[in-house]
Amino acid sequence: MKHLLALWWGVICCSFAAQPPQADGYRGIWFTLGEFSQYGDKYSGGLGTYTANHNPMAVYSPIANKTFFTYGGTTAKDKRHLLIMAGCYDHHSGTVSRPVIVHDKQGVDDPHDNASLNLDDKGHVWIFISGRAKKRPGFKYRSQQPYSIAAFDRVAEEEMTYPQPWFLPGHGWLHLFTKYTKGRELYWETSPDGRAWSDDQKLAGFGGHYQVSGQCGNKIGTFFNYHPGGIVNKRTNLYYAQTDDFGKTWTTVEGNPLTLPLREVKNPALVIDYQAQKKLMYTCDLNFDRHAHPLLLYVTSRGAEPGPDNDPREFCLTRWDGARWITSVITRTDHNYDMGSLWIGDNEWIVIAPTAPGPQPWGGGGEMCLWTSRDNGVTWTLKKQITRNSPRNHNYARRPLNAHDPFFAFWADGDPNKLSESHLYFCDSSGEHVWRLPYDMTGETAKPEPVP
Repeated sequence: MKHLLALWWGVICCSFAAQPPQADGYRGIWFTLGEFSQYGDKYSGGLGTYTANHNPMAVYSPIANKTFFTYGGTTAKDKRHLLIMAGCYDHHSGTVSRPVIVHDKQGVDDPHDNASLNLDDKGHVWIFISGRAKKRPGFKYRSQQPYSIAAFDRVAEEEMTYPQPWFLPGHGWLHLFTKYTKGRELYWETSPDGRAWSDDQKLAGFGGHYQVSGQCGNKIGTFFNYHPGGIVNKRTNLYYAQTDDFGKTWTTVEGNPLTLPLREVKNPALVIDYQAQKKLMYTCDLNFDRHAHPLLLYVTSRGAEPGPDNDPREFCLTRWDGARWITSVITRTDHNYDMGSLWIGDNEWIVIAPTAPGPQPWGGGGEMCLWTSRDNGVTWTLKKQITRNSPRNHNYARRPLNAHDPFFAFWADGDPNKLSESHLYFCDSSGEHVWRLPYDMTGETAKPEPVP
């Protein structure tokens, strides 16, 4: 049935295709969850590149020599009106195109409805827009032309949250996402062309889950946690599952088949029992090393409320070395929702995250820092504090697929204590050079502004 509906919807939506309106600058969405305690909101601030469960949000194309990206934008600095945006950085000219409004969320101000972005093998830009349970639908859009954000067709409307679309040449799309069936449960679907989709298939459902996934060749891996009693503030444990046959079978990291859906807390996918350690676990970024072994960057803490009572909060790395799981601590941080990303090179591994205190202490984010390891993640060194003396906290540093200098990482800023404007930034792999995307634009392209 879903296969037939997708075909029907694609035909109908193409008839309504239109060139999307352009925005007059790169303006990120500001948000507050509204769950306050002694040290402020559970999370808030500039969340244009939120959440860690929207992945990927940017892709570098060597053919076009451009990085395409999506973010949660807004209409003006004093507004909370979510617009799903697409932007493009031209590596040859060093300019960004004027951003386009792919989808207007019609009064929604919640960046849980942000989008993910990826390219197919023809170069078409796909935008997968998150919904929220059954009350707000998700959408899929496809660019009309390869390597272009000038115009999009809407090809589907369906129930999906936290989209994570991966394209496998010769196979098509494998899309991991969440449905609110019994809490936040994990599903996947496949499609040869993005228009005709398989039925939704459940990966895990025991209390609720947040996941972060990644791709290495034909391998798709996902790390996820679980929510005891369905309570997201108690998220804990670390699980891993993978598929290398386009979702036909899912296995543990050793290759042992998993019986799906996973329904028990103690199951073969369990990597670390953080519940027994009385620790919470917040996923950030999944990557693979040169041997195609998975790694996860994440934050642990003692409780959900912000502030020093739930310290120590630690950025951790858990990796598979071919025989066992190894966990190391990178550094401490001061908020559960300090989010960064992980880059894996042949000789050096990099983490970019807001690990230095920012101008709004104990709020989400801080000053961006670059950490490196030259011993496969065993020890880490602070190589560079990327931002300093900022007026607003920086957060949610994202890693583009095939990241290419200078658009190596990108993120947004915002004041977690009050409604503020939110700017978008990117930096190169050294962390020495930072640029701010133009908040106001009049032309079709503009040079990003260097940040001292």
